[in-house]
Amino acid sequence: MNQPHIAFIGGGNMAASLIGGLIADAWPPECIHVAEPDAARREALTARWPVHVTADNAAAAQHAQLLVLAVKPQVLREAAVALAPAVQRDHPLVISIAAGVREGDIARWLGGDVAVVRTMPNTPALVQSGATGMYANALVSAEQRDQAETVLRAVGLTLWVDTEDLLDAVTAVSGSGPAYFFLVMEALEQAGTELGLSPEQARLLSLQTALGAARMAIESDDGPALLRQRVTSPGGTTERAIAVLEDGKLRELFTAALRAARDRSAELAQVLGEQ
Repeated sequence: MNQPHIAFIGGGNMAASLIGGLIADAWPPECIHVAEPDAARREALTARWPVHVTADNAAAAQHAQLLVLAVKPQVLREAAVALAPAVQRDHPLVISIAAGVREGDIARWLGGDVAVVRTMPNTPALVQSGATGMYANALVSAEQRDQAETVLRAVGLTLWVDTEDLLDAVTAVSGSGPAYFFLVMEALEQAGTELGLSPEQARLLSLQTALGAARMAIESDDGPALLRQRVTSPGGTTERAIAVLEDGKLRELFTAALRAARDRSAELAQVLGEQ
């Protein structure tokens, strides 16, 4: 079976990561088209892969069966309105990776009656370790859902949500989530230096510990709570440290932080849709 043609509107870092993942998964580069206004980025893309590049969004989208909207949320409306004639003519599956822009607004800007999958990837997708939440509107077929999943799985884990508002929760957990872990790494590094380690020693120990803990959690059939209990010996150093974190209401802080992120995601979607 011939691989469908896919067009990326926007050739930035996330689009490049998806392109690299797709090609690594044997998607033919001759079936990949990229519209990118920046000449240096176009040159960088063709230097890495033999894909088709252009500065013209409509030219890239022409006859593509999959259309990936990979522009900044603030310019998505303008790009979508300009693409509406091509979308209404060819009826591609539209996949949006633009944060915070609702499916209904995207479909409306594209002329209506459009199969749209809205996704929320996170920045670890740049190193093929992403987590992406996905929502499909009612016009997306089962085959198109599989196609969208294939595209986003090229950069990591994917999961579907049944209602679009849950993408705000996805944004709070995994979209913003890398920053939470970076903050913990930053705090560990700072605390380590205050205990006498050199900055380099504290940094390496913090990063490797984070990596090791994540790998243990991914590869284990047990949940984080049980894994934590196994490394928390009664009366030991870890138990003392965990008690301090619990006394500081760490769990309540995370709940409040994620609620704030979720609410802000919904607010931004409202603002972007009104533009």
